Amino acid sequence: MRSLYSSVSGLQNHQTRMDVVGNNLANVNTIGFKKGRVNFHDMISQNVQGATRPTEELGGVNPKQIGLGMSIAAIDTIHIQGSMQLTGKMSDLAIQGEGFFIMKTGEMSLYTRAGAFDLDEEGTLVNPANGMRVQGWQAQIVDNVPTINPSSSLSDLVIPIGAKDPAAATTNVKMACNLNKMTPEIEEDAGPRAIIQGRWTATADIRDAFGGTHTLRLDFERVVGEVNRWNCTVTVDPDVGGDGQTIITDTTNTRAQIGAAAGDSNTFVVEFDNKGLLQRILDANGNEVDQELLQMRVDFDVANTVPNPDGTPVRQSFLLDLGMVGSAENSLTQYASYSSSKVYEQNGFGMGYLTSYRIDQSGVIMGVFSNGNNRVLGQVALATFLNPGGLEKQGENVYAITPNSGMARIDPAGVAGKGKILAANLEMSNVDLAEQFTDMIVTQRGFQANARTTQTADQMLQELLTLKR
Repeated sequence: MRSLYSSVSGLQNHQTRMDVVGNNLANVNTIGFKKGRVNFHDMISQNVQGATRPTEELGGVNPKQIGLGMSIAAIDTIHIQGSMQLTGKMSDLAIQGEGFFIMKTGEMSLYTRAGAFDLDEEGTLVNPANGMRVQGWQAQIVDNVPTINPSSSLSDLVIPIGAKDPAAATTNVKMACNLNKMTPEIEEDAGPRAIIQGRWTATADIRDAFGGTHTLRLDFERVVGEVNRWNCTVTVDPDVGGDGQTIITDTTNTRAQIGAAAGDSNTFVVEFDNKGLLQRILDANGNEVDQELLQMRVDFDVANTVPNPDGTPVRQSFLLDLGMVGSAENSLTQYASYSSSKVYEQNGFGMGYLTSYRIDQSGVIMGVFSNGNNRVLGQVALATFLNPGGLEKQGENVYAITPNSGMARIDPAGVAGKGKILAANLEMSNVDLAEQFTDMIVTQRGFQANARTTQTADQMLQELLTLKR
């Protein structure tokens, strides 16, 4: 009778193992799926005779026990990495390494490795199969700069495709021109050709508060009798009579005009050393501009605007940055090479619309606007657990916290042991077909063996019943 009950336990538990194998095979193409594994252990054993210790006459005797079958020790979830599949869809995300995406449904947080996400009607990043919302940190504007604070509370991630990016006026222009050392100086009796040779003009587009474009022009002219000295005249919109509208002021923001004694001025002097590097900048009266920051404030009238209440025209200011003293990198220079015009940075732009986005390996969502701006919108959060095997499957590729999984440790990707995020990829199931078919064969043979034990025990009982005949 004992063998019958032992074989019954074997039949039942091998059937459970086959159920797990079948579930693994059913989810062989389920994204983010983690396979299960069944472990057995033997059941309690019946003692026929206990163990005895050695004596002076006899040695020790081992216990005599008859096993009463087997049971399931554990059904584990194996959280090993699945292979990556490139999809080309930017909202598809995969985790390479440790971690789970955090999903929100009502007030409940759930966790998943399946990153087949998309945007809903409100621009929220969600799982379109069930509407669960992806959690992370939405960017906040701090001092006019989008900033992400990973220490703040999690929130839904919103990517507002089509949202406006307001225009911004130019506040800083950085020049990096080269003035040819071999350019002939201008002589008073030289003809027009010599005058042209002794000059160089650099231009750039700047923006007003409406996003309108204005032309900034810097006219450099070698000073007569000077080897390393150039005059520069700054004008904005010179083709529409802007020469008299541009005023250069100092960099202290006191709006005290450079060259005030001589009236409004839009000129300054640039001096180079014998290595071709910036040495100093002088205003129209010969006073040195701050040598730490070679910046000058430029004011100009903004056309097509309503005048101020006092009748004065609307003016706009920006800093003209020519570089650093003694530096060639991103600075005005004077080398024996062709003169060049280069504005390597100006921070104004027109209005634009959010047209697309991209997500980097740290989960940062960068919005791409039609005006050429790239702006941080948010960052996807990841969670890890001390014991991911302790998570409980909730269906729909999500897990819930249990007392044995530990609490979620939430950080950005790549922090505190978390993996990196691969956009336009999905993690496939980690089910190995060869392994599962092998387990199926072993499980089938185990089931057959236990069935044969039941059949044999039944035949023995039948023989016992025929003894009386």
